[in-house]
Amino acid sequence: MGVTERYVTGVLMGSGMRTTSPENMEPSSTEGGAEEKLVRSLPHKVILKHGQELEEEQEELAEHQPLEQEDLNFERWKRRPIPKRTLHQKIDDLKKYLWNAETNEFMGRSGKSWSLILLFYAALYLFLAAMFGGCLFCLMWSISPYHPTFNDRVMPPGMTMAPHLEGHEIAFNASDRKSWRKYTRSMEEYLRPYNDAAQQRKNIPCDKETYFMQDDLDEAAERKACQFKRSWLGHCSGLQDPNFGYSQGRPCILLRMNRILGYLPGQGKPINVTCGVKKGTPEVLGEMEFFPKSFFENKYYPYYGKLRHVNYSSPVVAVRFMGVQQGTNIQVQCKLNGKGIINDSPTDRYLGSVTFSLEVGA
Repeated sequence: MGVTERYVTGVLMGSGMRTTSPENMEPSSTEGGAEEKLVRSLPHKVILKHGQELEEEQEELAEHQPLEQEDLNFERWKRRPIPKRTLHQKIDDLKKYLWNAETNEFMGRSGKSWSLILLFYAALYLFLAAMFGGCLFCLMWSISPYHPTFNDRVMPPGMTMAPHLEGHEIAFNASDRKSWRKYTRSMEEYLRPYNDAAQQRKNIPCDKETYFMQDDLDEAAERKACQFKRSWLGHCSGLQDPNFGYSQGRPCILLRMNRILGYLPGQGKPINVTCGVKKGTPEVLGEMEFFPKSFFENKYYPYYGKLRHVNYSSPVVAVRFMGVQQGTNIQVQCKLNGKGIINDSPTDRYLGSVTFSLEVGA
């Protein structure tokens, strides 16, 4: 009996209909025809549902079947090792890669392919170079070499000093030449452009106390600069005393305000310079002398830049410490004072002031 026949028999028994087993059934054309009619008369959905149940039963049986030995052989799934190549084979492959005589290819490319790719990159880099050159030309054309094209603000000036210090410390013994020789050399080099002969040859004498304005000249015209002679620094010039007072325990320092293009310091009034003890009692620093004056005169401003103010010499204020207490480390601070000046910035120690330690030994 087929699957369909067994299913039909079960359906008939479940529905209360009388059935006869296949063994007791006698072959009869009438009964066979009736059975075929009965199967045909059953709904198609019922047959499909039973077939689906049979497939699910077969899948469950397949899941419980033990794995065969061939499935447990994991060695066949391992990656096969690549056979090692000899040095001679590698050299042959490299030669073939560099030049393949069969296909006439160099490094995997034919002559036509190399020509096209070289032509492409040549055109690409020529285009990039032309674009860069054009941008650079436009930039240089729009920027003036004499003054900034755009300047949103003018920062207050800072201040520098000589001798140039390592660690912002001046420490020496007056009787030990080696201890202060480096300071005097730095001072001498700093003052060399201020020699009287050079100033008389390059710059002009100025007697006015106001700003030396030269804006009426052509933009590219050279501006004149006022003289600042080295001899005006007195005992700190190095002319009377080549040791700048270090051999006597009375050291000199030089203070200079930073150059700012077009800046007019003090809003018409000179910028004053003061020095004092930053931490400690003022008496340890003693008396001080300033040369030539204790302020920067307005006649040296404004500054017009290196291209136009070729021989410009920044004014200098020299400070001589006359009575420093020996054997004491003193924190000295020199400040610029005037309108528009900032001398107490917590982030920039050179903005409007300079601080250093001074220790003089016998």
